[in-house]
Order: sequence, then structure tokens, then C-alpha cells
Amino acid sequence: MQPSQQPTPLLIQAPVSLDEESNELSAPPTQGQRLPTRDLTRGSIPRNLWWLAWPQMVESVLNVVDQIVDLVWAGMISVSAIAGVGIAQTYRQLTMTGRMGIDTAMRAQVARAIGARDIHLANNLALQGFTLSGGFSLIVGLSGLIFTVPLMRLLGLDQSVIDTASFYMRLQFLSVVGVAFRQMGGAALQAAGDAITPMKATTLTRLTHIILSPFLIFGWFFFPEMGIAGAALADVLAQFAGSTWNFAVLFRGTGRLQLTLRGYRPDPPVLWRTVKIGLPASVTGMERSTAQLVLVALVANFGTLAVAAFSLTRRAENLAQLGGGGLGQAAGVLVGQNLGAGSPDRARKTVLWALGYVVALAGTLTLILLTFAPLVVRAFTRDPELIPLGTDWLRILALSVFCLGTGQVFAQSFNTAGATLIPMLVSLVSFWFIEVPLALMLMGTPVPVGLFGLTVTFPTLAHWGQFGVAWAITIAMLIRALAFVPYFLGDGWLKKRVI
Repeated sequence: MQPSQQPTPLLIQAPVSLDEESNELSAPPTQGQRLPTRDLTRGSIPRNLWWLAWPQMVESVLNVVDQIVDLVWAGMISVSAIAGVGIAQTYRQLTMTGRMGIDTAMRAQVARAIGARDIHLANNLALQGFTLSGGFSLIVGLSGLIFTVPLMRLLGLDQSVIDTASFYMRLQFLSVVGVAFRQMGGAALQAAGDAITPMKATTLTRLTHIILSPFLIFGWFFFPEMGIAGAALADVLAQFAGSTWNFAVLFRGTGRLQLTLRGYRPDPPVLWRTVKIGLPASVTGMERSTAQLVLVALVANFGTLAVAAFSLTRRAENLAQLGGGGLGQAAGVLVGQNLGAGSPDRARKTVLWALGYVVALAGTLTLILLTFAPLVVRAFTRDPELIPLGTDWLRILALSVFCLGTGQVFAQSFNTAGATLIPMLVSLVSFWFIEVPLALMLMGTPVPVGLFGLTVTFPTLAHWGQFGVAWAITIAMLIRALAFVPYFLGDGWLKKRVI
């Protein structure tokens, strides 16, 4: 008996038309509405870049606000709480970066399909990416929930830090699932040229988190008093609220993409291609986060106060770096769409414009951090010993903002073009063969390192103590940014096949 051949259309295909004068790509009327969407493959490159970048820059800043808010609350409790919250956030970042490689691959594929005017394919690619990303997040989040205390002990933290922040860290692992669904939905929308909706969803997430946190931390009204863990629970609830917003837009079809689960089934060829593209990007993110954990372990040799200073200043520094992150993501989407439209020259010019923007922005932010470092640190803590220590840390790390922003533009552009291998290799070398060894050599405190069954002690180049770690980070970021230049000047990254 032959199986019945019933048509099972995966998704609704929406033909598109181009309005030459308005530079808008218009979907057909849906439920009485006409849905114009800007065509990012035509018109002014700097204008298109900024139009897509500014919402992503705002969203990137908001994505760090939850970490900063939690550190502010922790600063009202104790130095141990600050250190514990910083470690928990670093571990969560590790799990998120592992998944974000899948989102990067999905963004690259959707952007290329949008540039090629194939909305049906873009819809299918988005759903397949969600399948991988959601499954990965569920597995990792539950694993972290179970192994929270062993993970904290692995870094040699004081028992006071573990006691204070272990429940917070468990809830942070639970929030990984909510973050994943919000970010994967946002990545699909951004790849299709809609950066406004993800920004709105992230704004809702952050406001919900900020408003709920004190009620759950201090037990106001009928809420339980949970201490710093209350901030993590507020974040869990907030992340799912933001996820709902993004997916409502995707499945209602009020944007360029219109998803449906009717006829959905896993598409093995697409899933495998997504894994191949995304795996190097996942490794890049995970090796960066793992290197951060190694640096935390090195800083822990100088005590809880040093770990607290490291945690505070890295979050403040991350906030300053997010202009580069937003510009990098916007440049990546434009690169992907222009390559899909067969315009590699516009893709290359997009990266150059993004570099120009990030140089101006990062230079300004670096000067602000250098000048007002004590005020920035006081926003997190009033501890008289922590303020001068954190100020020195922040001023050294501020110098890396310029370098990291440039590297982010290169890496995001290459990744969304489908060229994920080179960013992985550059990150691998810069973090593991430059940053960590250099930190060991600048600390002035010999730390034996086990390599392939051998114990290696790196030579001492300076006796800068904990600040040797800060200088190693800054130097490694400079080398990483410069290493991308030769690859950008070639054509290999413009010829990658992703769909």
C-alpha cells in the first residue's frame, strides 16, 4: 500500500513586493492589515545600520540591567552576596553562550532567506532553530539546577559565599529556559529586520524584574522574604513575560515572519546545517565564559573582596561594551540580508560603517569610565575597602571597551555570514593562549597548571597581583580585534553557504 501523499505545507508563504520610493518591503495584507517592513538591502547603508542598531543597542543595555540590579541588591546585603551573585551570573552566561551559537546560526539562515525574498523558507528555518535552542536550554538549565553547589565549590569559593548565593544560582539556572525563549524569538525577529519588537519585550522583562525584586527580596506585603534569591525568582517570571511578547508577534503574523505549528515536523537536513554553522559559534561563546570562570578562580586567590571587585567591574564594563554588541548584531543582520540579495559589496561596506560607529561610541564610553570610575563603583557598594579596589579594576578594564567593541562587530558580521570557524579560532587563541597565560605571568604569584598530565608553572613577568588579571584581559582584547583584520580583507567570509 502506498502512503497517501497529502500536502503538508509547513508554513504560510508570503510573497513580497518592493516599494522603490519608500525603501520598504511589504508583506501582503493579513487580516485587513498591510504590513510594511523596511528593505535593508537597498538605500543608505549607514541609515539602515543605525535604524536596525539603535533598538538592539537599547536591548543589549537592558539585557545587562538584570545583572546590575541584582548586584545592587546584593551590595545592600554583604560582600559575600556580591561575590556569589557575580559567580552565579558567570555560570548562567556560560550556559547561555553555549545555546546562543544555535541562535547565531538561525539568525544567519533567516537573514539570508529574507534577503533572498523567501519568506516560507525563513519561517521554516526559524522553527527548526527553535527546536534545537529550546531543547538545549532545557537540558542545560536542569543540569545546572542539580549541580549548583558542586559548581560553586569547583572555584574554591568560601563557604559563606556558597551559603549566601546557592539558592540564587539555582533560580538563575531555571531562568535560562526563559532567557532562551525570549532571545531565540528576538533573534528571528531581528534577522527579519524587526528590532523594535525584541526591544519592547526586553523592556517588559526588565521592568517586571525591577519592580518584583524588592517585594521578593524583603517580603513586602504578602510576598515571602527570600533574600537575594528573590531577585532571581523575579527574573524567572520576567523572562517568561518577555518570551510571550516575542512569540505572540511571531505566531500572530503581525511582522514579516508568520509561524505556525500546523504541519510542523523536524527537518533533519536543516537541523544538521544549523548545528554545523552554530557549533563553532557555541564553542566561541562557551570558551569565553569558561575563560572568565578560570579568571575568577585566579582572582579568588586574593580573597572574597577581590572577587567582589572583579564581579562589580566586569558588569559595569559589560554595560559600556553593549554599544559594540548592538552594532555588531545589526551589522550581522545587514550582512546576511545583503548576501542573500547577492550584494557582497554592500555587506563589506556595512561592516566598515559599523566599525566607524563603534570607534566613536566606545571611545566616548572609555573616557567616561576612566573619569567617573569611583562614582560608577559607588553605585554598587558603599564598602570603604571595595570602592578603591573596584575603581582601579574598572579603570584598567575600561581600556578594553574600545578593543572589544571592534572585535564584536567583526565576529558578529562573520558569524551571521555563516563564517563561524574563524571567530572561534581567534577567540580560542586570544583567551586560552594569551589571556589566561598572561594573567598567570602578570600576577606575580606562581600558580601550577596541569596540562596533559604535566604540571606547568608560567614564568613571572610582573608582580601586579590581582590587577595582573585585569591587564591580561585588556591586552588580549586588543590582540583579538587586530587578528580579525586580515580575514575581513579577504573574500572567504562573503562566500559561505548557509541555506
